[in-house]
Amino acid sequence: MEYKNLLFERKNHVGILTINRPDKLNALNNQTLDELQDCLLNVQNDENIFVLIITGAGEKAFVAGADISELAELDLETAKIFSEKGQSIFNLIEKLGKPVIAAVNGFALGGGCELALACHIRFASEKAKFGQPEVNLGIIPGYGGTQRLTRLINPGRSAELILTGDLIDADDALKMGLVSKIFIHDELLNKTILLAEKIASKGQKAVGYALKCILSCDELTKSEGIKLEADIFAKCCNTDDFNEGTNAFLEKRKPNFKNT
Repeated sequence: MEYKNLLFERKNHVGILTINRPDKLNALNNQTLDELQDCLLNVQNDENIFVLIITGAGEKAFVAGADISELAELDLETAKIFSEKGQSIFNLIEKLGKPVIAAVNGFALGGGCELALACHIRFASEKAKFGQPEVNLGIIPGYGGTQRLTRLINPGRSAELILTGDLIDADDALKMGLVSKIFIHDELLNKTILLAEKIASKGQKAVGYALKCILSCDELTKSEGIKLEADIFAKCCNTDDFNEGTNAFLEKRKPNFKNT
């Protein structure tokens, strides 16, 4: 698919996906969602991409939400299709099988906040703003925001943000655990790439297995999760990467993982 509203580039084993509608504050319209899904599937199937970064074009926005001109046309039937489509694509991000990092460079509102929430790690520019302002339009978050935000931060704080539609700055987002780190605006992408490259340098079998265990916390009880961890730990110990990693440590050298 030829992309009109996305940019994609690769730096070694790191993919960088940029939502590219800066004149619309990178709002997610149907075409952008279709392009996003296509790009994600390509990344998922590309064995040479180990980590994905998602960011927004321009100086103002990561993604400022859904396209209101399309939103205003929804009715009971089409609204459910609209919500389920976005949820499916954001679920794909979460279940990509590879780490996905959001580099939030500006407004992350509504669907944009939900996009960031679907990523596994979130870094923010000092200029970033977060919010779920859907109640101001007489609706609720429809792309997973009520679920992911509440699981990520204090449920009371999540309710406050969703029920008031208030925005928060990067400092508040850091305090409540919505983002991991804040960087000077012009350094955000480079800092995010450094993290992605660090993750990409590890044994990717272990990275994928670790991500699977982390994500299981939403679906399994603690005892079930611990059992899964033991099973996957055992699988790790039966890989070439385990042999290489332990031998490299004992031989005081850098490991050369083959991801097998």
